[in-house]
Order: sequence, then C-alpha cells, then structure tokens
Amino acid sequence: MAKSKTAYVCQNCGAESPKWIGRCYSCGEWNTFVEQIIHKESPRSGKFGSSGTAVVEKLLEIQSDDLKRLDLHNGEFNRVLGGGLVPGSVVLIGGEPGIGKSTLALQVAMTIERKTLYVSGEESPQQIRMRADRLGILNDQLMVLPETSLQAILNQVKNIDPDLIVIDSIQTLYSSDLESTPGSVSQVRECAAQLLRMAKETGIPVILIGHITKEGSLAGPKVLEHIVDTVLQFEGDTHHMYRILRASKNRFGSTSELGVFEMQNRGLIEIANPSELLINQQPADLSGSAIAANMEGIRPLMIEVQALVSSAVYGTPQRTSTGFDLRRLSMLLAVLEKRANFKLASKDVFINIAGGIRVDDPAIDLAVVAAVLSSTIDIPVESQSCMAGEVGLSGEIRPVNRIEQRMMEAEKLGFRRIFIPTFNKKGIDLNRFSMQIVEINRIQELAKYLFG
Repeated sequence: MAKSKTAYVCQNCGAESPKWIGRCYSCGEWNTFVEQIIHKESPRSGKFGSSGTAVVEKLLEIQSDDLKRLDLHNGEFNRVLGGGLVPGSVVLIGGEPGIGKSTLALQVAMTIERKTLYVSGEESPQQIRMRADRLGILNDQLMVLPETSLQAILNQVKNIDPDLIVIDSIQTLYSSDLESTPGSVSQVRECAAQLLRMAKETGIPVILIGHITKEGSLAGPKVLEHIVDTVLQFEGDTHHMYRILRASKNRFGSTSELGVFEMQNRGLIEIANPSELLINQQPADLSGSAIAANMEGIRPLMIEVQALVSSAVYGTPQRTSTGFDLRRLSMLLAVLEKRANFKLASKDVFINIAGGIRVDDPAIDLAVVAAVLSSTIDIPVESQSCMAGEVGLSGEIRPVNRIEQRMMEAEKLGFRRIFIPTFNKKGIDLNRFSMQIVEINRIQELAKYLFG
C-alpha cells in the first residue's frame, strides 16, 4: 500500500507547500496554511470513484451525436444554457444574497416533471416547503435532502437515481476525507470534483448554487469555475424587480445570451420581451430622458437613460451614476464641454439606468449625452426617437456592432427615428426600414437635430 502524503494548503487561494509557512507566497495572507492528506487516485475512476482503466480512442471513431438536452420549461433559463441542460453537465449559479438563486433552482426543480433531488445545506425541509407554497407549484417527484456530507449525498444518489440534482449550496458541503471546515478552499474543490465525476459517469445533470465574495466574484478557489461546465451569474438590484441571468462560461452553448426575469410574489417570471417593460413608463414631456438601442450579448434591449443636471450647491460638483460606469460619464462630460461648448464643470450631474440594470455597451454613450443635454437646457427629447453610438474623445460618433438588430428592435417597438453613426450605414439595406434613420458624425450634430 502506498504511503499517504501530506501537504499544507492555503485556505484562501489553494496554494500548496511541502511545509508550514506563516505567509502565503501566492495571496499574501497570514496563517492560512492547514495540513491535509493528499490522496493518490488512478488516472481515471470508474463509477462513483471505483478504479477503472482509460481507453484510447481515435477522434474520428468517437460518436459526436447531439445529446438530448433536458428541457427546463423555462424559456429564459433554456436560452442562457443554449437550449436546456446537457446530460452529465454541472452548472454553477452565483449571485448576491437574496437575488433569487434558490428561488430559480426550486422553480426549475418543480416544473420539469422529472425525478429531482434537492439537496439543501442551508434551509430545513419546512423552509423549502414554505417557499414552494408561496410559488404555487408543487411536484410529487421533487425530493428534499437536508444534508451536508458529500458521502451521504452520493449514497442517496445511488439509491434514488434522480434525473436532476440541485445542490444549495456548494459552500455548505464537506467531504470526510478532508479535515478542513466546510466552505474552505480544499473542501469546495474536492466536493466539486467528486460531484463532477459522479455527473459524468451517471449522466445526471447537477445544478450548483454558489456564494459570492464582497467583490462580486464567486467564493472559493478559481478552480471551481474551471471544473464546472457552465458558470451563470445572477445579477440585479434586490431593490428592483428585474433580474438578469448571463453566462460567463458555457461549454455547450454561447456566452452571449442572457435571460431577463421579473421578481414577483409568485417567484421569478420570465420576460420574453424586456424592452417593452424597460421603456413603457418613459415620460413624454419631461426633460433628461433618452432611449438607447442597447445590446446585451446578442439580444437587443431598448433602455431608458435618465439624467439630471443642476447647479452645484457645494464647491465641488457631484458626478453620480447608477448602472453606468462613472469614469465613462466623466469622460463624456469632458467631451461635451470641450467639443460642444456646454459648461458643465460647475454642474451636478446624475445618471440613472431605468430598471436597475447595469449597462456596459459603449453604444449607450449617445443616449447618455442626449439625456445630459436635454436636462441642461430643459427641453425633452422626442419620445419616438432612440439612438445608438459610441462617443470618442474628439467628439466623433464611432460605429457600433449589430446595428441592424438594434434598428429592427426599435422599429418593432414603434420608434419613428433612430440616430446611428454615419459609418454604420455602409452595408445596410435602408429599404427594409420604414422609420427615419439619421446619420451623425459628431455630438454637435446630435444637439442640432434634437434641439435645433
């Protein structure tokens, strides 16, 4: 029998050392090294960890038939995954506390009408039943297991043989092979690796719910994101009703898709056309509001940008932004003052993206500039106009991607005029669109078209 080997592992970043050291050489934290036993395993394990022998195959002889995906009966979730859950895949969902991760997982588990094992390490079965009653969906094929021991969970999986496993959450699980506490780097890594091995050997898809750090990244070692097949981020403000589900990694689909949900009393309701909800409350006669033809991944969204410009009460003017990069806002205000001769150095400027959504698409620059100009001169922007364009440091309007998709979405929602960069006109069949298409080169032209 081979002699067991021990090593010291940093509980913060997962770095290993042959001896104990006070300060981690990788992350710089103090007193984080804990001695652990390193188990040697065969290069390939059989079912549930039993030893086996790997087989060498020619690539051309390997069957590449498309696997039949598991329909989750949730259009937005299916869209982000690429069409549903792939058998044997492991999906990791992360997000802020209270954002709706457990609610989304429970809704999926109750609506797919398949034998599902819901493993809860944070809530009691009574709490889960209360949430299910509130959601108004009950399924006799959903089984709840309040357990944190990985070995006990794997034994139940062998006995029950479910079609789907939900783990809430991966940070609460622990393996008896390790002496560290649940949630540590080594426990998270070991539990995720064993669940992945089980999923690949049995073909049972697994949904893992993960915690995040105060910086917004997924808690635990970075190798956790490398182990799983799909990493989903659940975003949104808990004080707003809209939630966005986007993929940062997907081995079975695109990472450009995103799903939009609305949080209601009966759970997360999928929104098939979020543009209508994001702009349906736009005031028609108030200044400081503009509509941007935005792209989230490959999905067009019409988003309302609100701006308020007022005289600075204190010596230093304020620059406040909600849902938009503050440094980008400062750059746009400097361009307006330098290129368009708008004196904003002594003004307070506040920007808000309606609906609590955070936008990173540079094409929203034009709408931000229009909203700021509208609030400065107190003249409303025409409610049937929208815009898409990136503003450069010289005041030029730079081209943006997927302009035709933006224009088609705007026309579908009834907009009569859209402002686009001149360069984007090349290669577009303008006869396909009935709305007015205004080409602009500089921000001075935007002010002229909007306010005369």
